[in-house]
Amino acid sequence: MKVAFLGLGAMGFPMAGHLQTAGYDLTVYNRTYKKAEEWQAKYQGKVESTPALAANGADVVLMCVGNDDDVRSVVFGEHGVLSTMASGSILVDHTTTSAELARELDESLHAKSIGFIDAPVSGGQAGAENGKLTVMLGGTEEHYAQISSILDCYAQKHQLMGSVGCGQLTKMVNQICIAGIVQGLSEALHFAENAKLDTDKVVDVISKGAAQSWQLENRSSTMLKNQFDFGFAVDWMRKDLGIVLDEANRNKSRLPLTALVDQFYAQVQANGGGRFDTSSLITLLNTNKLSVDK
Repeated sequence: MKVAFLGLGAMGFPMAGHLQTAGYDLTVYNRTYKKAEEWQAKYQGKVESTPALAANGADVVLMCVGNDDDVRSVVFGEHGVLSTMASGSILVDHTTTSAELARELDESLHAKSIGFIDAPVSGGQAGAENGKLTVMLGGTEEHYAQISSILDCYAQKHQLMGSVGCGQLTKMVNQICIAGIVQGLSEALHFAENAKLDTDKVVDVISKGAAQSWQLENRSSTMLKNQFDFGFAVDWMRKDLGIVLDEANRNKSRLPLTALVDQFYAQVQANGGGRFDTSSLITLLNTNKLSVDK
């Protein structure tokens, strides 16, 4: 199977690396060519200078870029994949985007007999590096079956959630959960510190009960140490929550906590913490954590 991977950011770089290591006939592309050269030096794979060249002749094209506009550029742009992808091939979008964009892509690609699956991921940079991502997909059973072995290279869990767009909608559910949990954890740790409790003991005991979560297990210690350089950045979380709140407005969902946490993340950005990871919400509660190391 000939595969192309477009976008070698914090997530795409290791994801493409897993495919190369697994022995796929792989070609990669990145907007900043220097990053593609770094990937090539590490994995000894093939690189191309445009999305169209990378996708030419590929059975499956995967992409993991920044936002809706980036996706449109990679697909529909002057050197976009739509100009070279063949009938019967499949485009898989790992970017977190709007569900509307997923449906737009599916319609355009279907007209050229090209399959499409929206496949946003969760698990952060560490999950990508360790091949432990979770992938939520929208598309047909037929197309899912054709790419399942590819997903196995970098995902510990992948599941078809329904028709095109359902992958993105499921990722929105994921981000709603994360926003609420991180805010709750921030307030809990802030309270524990002000109560003069041994926070290590607190985390240890409550992690064995109903308060247990991935965020508690993996971020509480770094939050207490004022360390916020662990993966998914606030800037990207705000992009995702914007998509969530737009969709909620369309489907008449009431998300008061999500909207509030989005405002808190905006404050973190205003304080200079846009590149901090999402656990940096605690900086708004503890005055000793408000400074940003420039």
